[in-house]
Amino acid sequence: MVEYKLVISEREKSIARTVGDPQAAGFLGKRIGETIGGEVIGASGYTFRITGGTDKSGFPLRPDVPGARQTRLFVGDGFGFHAPRAGMRRRRTFRGNTVSEDTVQINLIVEQKGGKPLAELLATS
Repeated sequence: MVEYKLVISEREKSIARTVGDPQAAGFLGKRIGETIGGEVIGASGYTFRITGGTDKSGFPLRPDVPGARQTRLFVGDGFGFHAPRAGMRRRRTFRGNTVSEDTVQINLIVEQKGGKPLAELLATS
């Protein structure tokens, strides 16, 4: 059984919701940057874009790593590592850009709004 924690960002506020099967099956195989219809989670009329997430060990999904594999990258200041000194680099572990069974959290942003407020739709379902 697959279960995801969704963090949906709508401008300045965020809504957290946990989804399990069969709703979670709509996210399997999707990649960072893809759009998903709101019907998958019960928010018809809305469209969401996947912006990131984390895996079961807490490692972030990285948009430039293909697939769902876990890998170690040598990174400088930026995504996944904030260097305390200029020019400092470290090897950090990341997960690929594809949502899999190992993914725990998925970050979404609202691309298109529906007729009803999002908080109202997700509270009733």
